[in-house]
Amino acid sequence: MAEQKPINVQNLSTIVAVMILVGTELVGASWAAGWAIGGLFQLDTTVSRIIEVAFALLGFVGLYFFMRTAIRHEPIRG
Repeated sequence: MAEQKPINVQNLSTIVAVMILVGTELVGASWAAGWAIGGLFQLDTTVSRIIEVAFALLGFVGLYFFMRTAIRHEPIRG
């Protein structure tokens, strides 16, 4: 088995900071978009909450793909 490279703490801290910043923005904005759509169309509270959760999940999916690309460009090991 090949020996793993040590963790680059500077890259790791950058990735964690980016994850917190972008995650907050992306998930918060998508959740707010779901809330706004529910209010704009005067939907029932339950339907509005379902839309909010669906948009928040889309935000998490977007964060996943963003982080996958960020780790490719800023590797944690090495």
